[in-house]
Amino acid sequence: MKKITESTSEYSNLDEMTTLDLLEGINSEDQKVAIAVKNVIPEITKFVDQVVQKMKEGGRLFYIGAGTSGRLGIVDASECPPTFGIDHGIVVGIIAGGDNAIRRAVEFAEDDTAQGWTDLLAYDINDKDSLVGIAASGTTPYVIGAIEKAKANGVLCAGISCNPGSPLAVNADIAITPLVGPEFVTGSTRMKSGTAQKLVLNMISTTIMIKMGRVKGNKMVDMQLSNNKLVDRGVKMIMDETQLSYSESEILLNKYKSVRKAIDFFKNQSI
Repeated sequence: MKKITESTSEYSNLDEMTTLDLLEGINSEDQKVAIAVKNVIPEITKFVDQVVQKMKEGGRLFYIGAGTSGRLGIVDASECPPTFGIDHGIVVGIIAGGDNAIRRAVEFAEDDTAQGWTDLLAYDINDKDSLVGIAASGTTPYVIGAIEKAKANGVLCAGISCNPGSPLAVNADIAITPLVGPEFVTGSTRMKSGTAQKLVLNMISTTIMIKMGRVKGNKMVDMQLSNNKLVDRGVKMIMDETQLSYSESEILLNKYKSVRKAIDFFKNQSI
């Protein structure tokens, strides 16, 4: 299989370029990513709609990957509880090599075809759940093995890769394949491929959470109030919804510890 992600860069002699030329070249390539992601919105839509239905029945969403792909999944999963107020364990990120691999590469962890499924079984994954395999090349054994076993066990499986017809794309129920082209530095999939994966993951989790009622209007009313900046943001959300003063809104937020609950209380009192 010819891998676009491993194709030779369209730029030559990078080591002889000026700083400006390098930066402009990287930026020019990055502009192709959004268009590539736009082209796979139909596949993302299909996956999101099915995940939402499964989540309404108690299902969870898992991400699994190795290296950069695994780290991107963990980042997206870890941001869901503070952003949308969901419990930890509803969206789960798993990386080849375990948590140590988040900061430092674990040699050959991605080559184990059985370990991915073993790691998923630790969470009692079942047919109510959904799984996203993330691999820029679409050939990572750790991810492919997990997808194959998960699909055989009735888990809804999507695959995010940047090579059409890859084993990940073929084995997943839904193939999400943004074609970003060769990387600026040949084979460096942490660049355009990683950016595309990040965009797709943002779209998946954000849209699911909105469809699950975790956003009101355009505001994160269920966000965790874990620092002063977020408390201030919460107070201003209450102000926007209630027309109360800052101090009055702050009192409500301090009492109910939730933007949603504070707004609901005010509106129920006003009926």
